[in-house]
Amino acid sequence: MSLSLDPDFLRLLAGSHARLVGAPLLPEGVAAGDAAAQARWLYEDAPFCVLAHNTDPDPRFVYANRAAQACFEYGWDEFTTLPSRLSAEAPDRAERQRLLDAVTRDGFIGDYRGQRIAKSGRRFWIENATVWQLIDETGTLRGQAAAFRDWREV
Repeated sequence: MSLSLDPDFLRLLAGSHARLVGAPLLPEGVAAGDAAAQARWLYEDAPFCVLAHNTDPDPRFVYANRAAQACFEYGWDEFTTLPSRLSAEAPDRAERQRLLDAVTRDGFIGDYRGQRIAKSGRRFWIENATVWQLIDETGTLRGQAAAFRDWREV
């Protein structure tokens, strides 16, 4: 099973968000369902973008829901082979790295704003993003994730 609909990965995303950010990732009505239904909703129907990358030395995206795929213009197979640094242009990568370093230090950042680039070369701002560490229940770091509702063209 890919991570797109994986209930265990949903638990990692939502559980680490709740523990670190102190707020639920999923709305109340969805959170009442089972993990498989929650994973399906987050991937297929969520009205906000969710992305996650792993802990490789050059982190690679391992998750992007359909809203994120539409925003960045990559399908699942392309997204999950893309180094996450390529979501920002070279001049913006230092700023992106400062964000990720702050997330590593503090556990999460709320209200993040940064410029990103889509597959087509279209540039856009993500706004009011939350970026958090993906830490499982045993305390193992599994990557970082981001969620945002707002983006606008540059």
